[in-house]
Amino acid sequence: MNNKKIFIVDDEIQILTLFKKAFERKGYTVGTAETAEEALENLKAEQFKVMFLDLLLPGMDGLGLCREIRKDEPDALIFAITGHANQFELMDCLNAGFDGYFLKPLDIKVLYKIVEEAFNK
Repeated sequence: MNNKKIFIVDDEIQILTLFKKAFERKGYTVGTAETAEEALENLKAEQFKVMFLDLLLPGMDGLGLCREIRKDEPDALIFAITGHANQFELMDCLNAGFDGYFLKPLDIKVLYKIVEEAFNK
């Protein structure tokens, strides 16, 4: 069983598909959701060590989602991803419980390194 599981939440299906394929090629199991509400439902059934959450989501935003996830998953590594840096400040993300913050467009090589380091901890 593969314990190297990553969860990605983004309302842009192209981003989800890109991440999913890229990480699966590296041997990771990848779960996805397009909304915070869908993510919370999925997380009831399965645990993930590393998560990437878009900040600008329909309904509950990524900050609220991170706060909800932290209640049940205090040890997960959760990273914010956004193309709207002016709308979401780094301090807001850290206060919500994120471990890091990435701006779109993302360099997949940087994300590979972050994920590899997370699973080696």
